[in-house]
Order: sequence, then structure tokens, then C-alpha cells
Amino acid sequence: MRILVIEDERRLSNIIKKGFTEDGFAVDTAFDGEEGQYLAESEEYDLIVLDLMLPKIDGIELCKALRKKGIKTPILMLTARSTIEDKVKGLDSGADDYITKPFSFIEFRSRVHALIRRSHQEGSPVLQIDGLTLDPLKHKVVRDGKDISLTPKEFSILELLMRHKGEVVTRTMIIEHVWDYDFNGMSNIVDVFVVTLRKKIDGDFKNKLIKTVHGVGYII
Repeated sequence: MRILVIEDERRLSNIIKKGFTEDGFAVDTAFDGEEGQYLAESEEYDLIVLDLMLPKIDGIELCKALRKKGIKTPILMLTARSTIEDKVKGLDSGADDYITKPFSFIEFRSRVHALIRRSHQEGSPVLQIDGLTLDPLKHKVVRDGKDISLTPKEFSILELLMRHKGEVVTRTMIIEHVWDYDFNGMSNIVDVFVVTLRKKIDGDFKNKLIKTVHGVGYII
């Protein structure tokens, strides 16, 4: 999954980025409203974390602008303001949820996963295909009762494939969702990761789940 963090407090932004990168997310950051608007309108994200008080364009105006342009990405508003009026204002501008500083990262992480899950219309955070199970909250993968250890990138690729079950996922889609905005590598890096992922997911099992669609990408 890929998220955008628009937060001018660099220390907090770095903490959020570090936490979700360790969770297997690709994380882009912006430190003012203009930069955040540019990224939100030019890239595809699974969720946007948006601070209320931002330089150049504040969070309320930015949220309204994104919704006006038809961007439906879930938005989690982040701010030090905790009054009911401020919360209502944030939600009325188009935000999907609201959390105040200081916050517990565990709660913050749970809300992020809940918003992403809701946007994909999933009742449970656990993804299942045949005997393969992926739990994004516990960062755990099991196939036919056997625990499978994956690197963060392998986990993210598998999660993307499972969320698009039965659909072809292109190499470009994988790069855009698994690597951040600063990634400058070649698309063959995707093939390298899929090879190692396939060995772990399919290697010891008769039924092979991950298929290659030659010249296009992969499907599960």
C-alpha cells in the first residue's frame, strides 16, 4: 500500500514515515499544502494523512480542493486542535477520519488500516485466497497452516496482488504502490522480488497461485 503524509512538522512526519515503512508501506511526504496538493493530484495513493495547519494551503482548503477534483482517496485529518467544532469542520471538508495530537501510534496505525479496508469494502483486514492468508495488521502470512516469512517489499507486493485477486497487476502498478516517489530503479526490480516471493508462496505447494502474464505483469 502507498500513503501520502502531508505534515509540516518534520520530526512527526519522519516518525510516521518510519513506522509505516517498517510496516511495508511506500510512504511519500510533503511539508506544505502546495506540495501535498501536487502529489495528491499526480500520484495514486491508498490513503492521505493530512495535517490541519499547513503553510501555503491549509488542510481544510486542501481537503476541499481534492474532493472538488473528484479525488476519493481516504483522508485522515491530523491536528493539535481537539474541539468538536474543529472536528466537524475537518469532516465537513471531506475528511474520512480525524485524530488529534499527541496520539498513540498503535491507534493511528489501526485507523489507517481501517480506512484503507473500508475504501476497499473489506469487512475483515485479513485477506484470503484458497489456503493463503495475509493479515496486514499482524504482518503475517500463512499458507495451509505454514507460516511464511516475507520481507516488507515482498509482503507489500503480495498484499497488492491479493487485493486485486483475479486481476492483472502491472509492473508499473507494483512500482507505484510499493516504492515511494523518489524511486528511480528499473522495472526489472519487480521481477526480482516476484521471483523470491513466488519461491516462498508457491515453491513447496502443488497449486501455484502467482501467475505471470507475459509482457504485462502478474495475477493471483
